Amino acid sequence: MFTLSIVEFKKGSYVLVDGVDTNDRFFIVKTGKVACSNSLDPGRNSKKILKPGDFVGVIPCMSGHTQIENAIAMEDCTMISVARDQYPDLISSNVPVAMKIIRTFSNRMREMNEQFTQITLKDTSATSAEQIYNVAEYYDKAGCADIACYAYYRYLKECPNGRNIPMAQKRFVSLKSVSKAVYYEPSHEMNRNYPAGTMIMSENQSAQEMYVIQEGSVKITKVVNGNEVILSVLQRGDMFGEMALLENKGRSANAIAHEACRLLVINRENFDHMVGTQPQVIARLTTMLAERLWSMYRQLSNTCLKDPLHKAMDMLALQLEKEKRFRGSYQTSLTPQELLTMCAIPQNEQMQGLIKLETEKAIKLIDGKIFVPDCQEVIRLSALFKKIEAGEK
Repeated sequence: MFTLSIVEFKKGSYVLVDGVDTNDRFFIVKTGKVACSNSLDPGRNSKKILKPGDFVGVIPCMSGHTQIENAIAMEDCTMISVARDQYPDLISSNVPVAMKIIRTFSNRMREMNEQFTQITLKDTSATSAEQIYNVAEYYDKAGCADIACYAYYRYLKECPNGRNIPMAQKRFVSLKSVSKAVYYEPSHEMNRNYPAGTMIMSENQSAQEMYVIQEGSVKITKVVNGNEVILSVLQRGDMFGEMALLENKGRSANAIAHEACRLLVINRENFDHMVGTQPQVIARLTTMLAERLWSMYRQLSNTCLKDPLHKAMDMLALQLEKEKRFRGSYQTSLTPQELLTMCAIPQNEQMQGLIKLETEKAIKLIDGKIFVPDCQEVIRLSALFKKIEAGEK
């Protein structure tokens, strides 16, 4: 029989401690209040008060990383303790709890995407479908015809009376004959293949599908004020596009085939069926969202660094930590410019960072992609650089 442990915490005692490796379980508040602070979040959500029904510690528990929060009992509290391996059973016996966690994560991801672009580029992307034209125009000017062609088409569909319709029509017709773009419209195919460099979805596009990467990799980006921000590069087994299903809102970011990829498509009907019958899929989705949130928190902490080399090496360390590559060598799929773009360094300021990266002995370039001879050394340098900059404040 499935049972959960009940744990009591006296007023003033720690429920969780930032930086500690005790990440094998998370807690749901049953009675009392808990003060929670996040050391990696420089935004307005870094401190919050948890009440009965709220949860804490899910991100490190499900992602396998160290704690990123301090949680202190504000009064005598009773907490439900959920071990990582109990989560599928929790889903089976209490679907609403699991969906609350997933929807909270999804909503927080959307907020953090906007927070990240606000901090790095001093603005957030437009929230109307007109933003799709900005996306198309950016990639058109960057010479990414396949991406631009798809985005122009989506703009024409989403904004038939938009102010940029004449130019969008002209550019779409010009690019269509030479474009490799696929799936301009949703299809009933559950498995779809996308050539490298083609767009899967545009930010602010309306949709009700999510995807699971079966082969290849996918780059998640946003376009803000004529600059591209790379939010992440997803690999085989990762999921994306879930926000459209969970929140019934437009896409929050662009998805582009970083490499040729094959995707499994999950629509709303399939998703609702999975929630009730396949707890392992919902557990995987929770783990994926927890990992992505942890990565976003790390990206937000990266914005506090000033030196381009320090930012780049910290971002590279983040990629290694995501892959659990703490020792040995590792061949990434990232170019130096892509790494700097992930740090949200504007293109007109990237030259300084590129020059410093070329002379950094902790990395090498193989076929234009970053190779790490010693993962532990990059992680060590990242910690050192953060200490150096913290000492200068």
